[in-house]
Amino acid sequence: MNLKTVLAAGLVAAVSFTSALAKDVSGAGATFPAPLYLKWADAYKKATGAAVNYQGVGSGAGRKQIEARTVTFAGSDIPQTGEWLDKRGLVQWPMVMGGIVPIVNLEGVGASDLVLDGQTLGDIYSGKIKRWNDAALTALNPKAKLPDLPIIVIRRSDGSGTTYNFTYYLSAVNADFKSKVGTGEAVEWPVGIGGKGNDGVANNVMQTKGSIGYVELAFAIQNGLAYTDMINAEGKRVKPKFESFQAAAQNADWTKADHFNLVLANQSGANAWPMTVATFILLPIEAEDAEASAAALKFFDWAYANGDQMAKDLDYIPMPDSVVSKVKSAVWSQIKK
Repeated sequence: MNLKTVLAAGLVAAVSFTSALAKDVSGAGATFPAPLYLKWADAYKKATGAAVNYQGVGSGAGRKQIEARTVTFAGSDIPQTGEWLDKRGLVQWPMVMGGIVPIVNLEGVGASDLVLDGQTLGDIYSGKIKRWNDAALTALNPKAKLPDLPIIVIRRSDGSGTTYNFTYYLSAVNADFKSKVGTGEAVEWPVGIGGKGNDGVANNVMQTKGSIGYVELAFAIQNGLAYTDMINAEGKRVKPKFESFQAAAQNADWTKADHFNLVLANQSGANAWPMTVATFILLPIEAEDAEASAAALKFFDWAYANGDQMAKDLDYIPMPDSVVSKVKSAVWSQIKK
């Protein structure tokens, strides 16, 4: 299966694998991990004959579907509190980690040709910086020939865990952005054109000269879009790649995270990517379809055991073995089968 073709067609449409040999499993939610869930599901079907269907509809829509019990599981890039989970009879665990990257469409600009910092990126998304040749951008990129063009801001139009993590980071490093926009999966953007899903943002940037957006790295690579470097919390220029995501992930202390409620933005470390994200699975403790719930756990167990290299191939970061052990012992043991 050609991943680029699937992404271009849009992950809002269900990516479905059917099998008469095992109980079908349905999931919906975050588009951030959708390229990887697609790859895992394809490999899992080939290995076991079992089907996994996942709809990339955004974290907010996924949570609504699992609350209504219309899917077996939900994917969300926003960790929920223990109180929220308990009220809804759900458990939560981190499945994989990755990185949000700024993407741009500027003539003659390729991957990592430009660098941004949180202050400047926040000023763009709050509407303070309006043109590509703004003094703040030229100061960061003295060797680049930035055009005298308006910046066309592309952002999410749907409830999005990617947006939550993006705005969480910008609010942490840019006080003006925090006061004007704030943190949320759906915020009142002062500027910009909306796109649905990571794929929608990527498509809008691809089609719009002078634009900037934010997506998970796999969407930038699969669509051939230029992405920028970032200045991290240590003041170092870093490239968005497996090693910089991993450097940020290594500082994550999951042992102290209640119900695995942990945001990875702006981690310390000279090589750490500042917009690193963990993405989560939500599953009912007592499912209406216990057989489907058990089948979902088999898939996630298989993915933890067999999916690391596939994750790395798409620049996602597998969860450490210690976290996987804690998930299985502390979370999966609660699920009634």
